[in-house]
Amino acid sequence: MRKVSALLFISVDGVVEAPDQWQFDFDEGMGEAMNAAQAAQDTVLLGRVTYQEWLPYWSTYTEGEDVDYADFINSTPKYVFSTTLNTVDEWKNSTLVKGGLADTINALKQQPGKTISTAGSPTLVRSLLKENLLDELILFVHPAVAGKGKRLFSDNSDLQRLHLVDSKATRSGVMILTYRLFTPADEA
Repeated sequence: MRKVSALLFISVDGVVEAPDQWQFDFDEGMGEAMNAAQAAQDTVLLGRVTYQEWLPYWSTYTEGEDVDYADFINSTPKYVFSTTLNTVDEWKNSTLVKGGLADTINALKQQPGKTISTAGSPTLVRSLLKENLLDELILFVHPAVAGKGKRLFSDNSDLQRLHLVDSKATRSGVMILTYRLFTPADEA
């Protein structure tokens, strides 16, 4: 069965919004981890906000230093979760999902393929965690206090136990932490 993974840039104080404002260095360790995550996936999950922010940029990106990622994101099947959008036809390989998060994710997990991964989309990541649909959470914790912005977890988030399965520090001090959901087998 395929797994669902989320990778997010996050500040020490939990902010995931606008990492370009507080991410001061993108070093080779981060690049290697991002490339490995990208190579392991073949399906992308997007929330409405990320879809709308990324559409005008990535769907038309054809040259430059990020062309490899543009080629990947444009050619990979994307499932966009939204209750307000009516279409996602503007970006090739995109499918609109208006409801049924658990049904859609469980059906995708049963199909052959590689990892199913989110791109940004912290609200979607919270929903995946709440519904116990997320198998792996990868956080790139930046040594910065953003101070303000959307946080990954809200004050009213339910208790969710995670099991640390990998950690590494990059040259610039970013901690790459990989968690999986805590299961009863972890207690044994």
